[in-house]
Amino acid sequence: MSGHSKWHNIRLKKGKMDAERGKIFTKLSREIIMAARAGGGNPDANLRLRMAIQKARENSMPQEKIKNAIQRGTGELEGANYEELTYEGYGPSGVAVLVECATDNRNRTVAEVRNIFSKCGGNLGESGSVGWQFNRRGLISVGKDGATEDGVMEAAIEAGAEDVKVEEETFDVLTAPEDFTAVREALEGTGLKVVSADVTMLPSTTVRVDGGDAQKMLRLMDSLEDHDDVQNVYANFDIDEKVLASLA
Repeated sequence: MSGHSKWHNIRLKKGKMDAERGKIFTKLSREIIMAARAGGGNPDANLRLRMAIQKARENSMPQEKIKNAIQRGTGELEGANYEELTYEGYGPSGVAVLVECATDNRNRTVAEVRNIFSKCGGNLGESGSVGWQFNRRGLISVGKDGATEDGVMEAAIEAGAEDVKVEEETFDVLTAPEDFTAVREALEGTGLKVVSADVTMLPSTTVRVDGGDAQKMLRLMDSLEDHDDVQNVYANFDIDEKVLASLA
């Protein structure tokens, strides 16, 4: 699993994200709005919207908020006109960082993202500087309790998954983005416990980060993820899991 994915799961376990539920709802709403604007308001015909709605429900977002976000995306309700932007940069130790944003003010967002990089020992790069190091994949983590590697592998491959990786606490199933929902539903249908699932950007290589740079790197991740205009952050750091847990 990528360093960012491990970091994200540790944050979830420690309840850090729960303390900011209002901010999470804002980010989820923006994703629903953009998905509906791009592909229409029918989740049966819009995979991105269906996935955004599912994630919103998993985070206990009220149905009325979901409905309003869809209607803002389709133009049935008035709302801000969000623009999707991706920034690329480098963290401490040369870690590659991708930042996906949804903003109604491009100039404000780029200035604030650049400032975050600078304060945390990194720097914003040019478009295309690090994006080539990442691939979009579905990542479905299955809990090991009551599951076996052979059982997960058989169910995953039969459902159309690309690969299964064994981690310390989970079996991580990798899929093509378009197969993500079908594979997840198939795994859950066999009784396997899915502990987390998302379409993410996985790095092709990782950078080992230790000591003070590890602290700076995680501070950069926190600062970016906490920014109102930032939807997702991906990075190719490799930090020891015990260090991640201690710094979370």
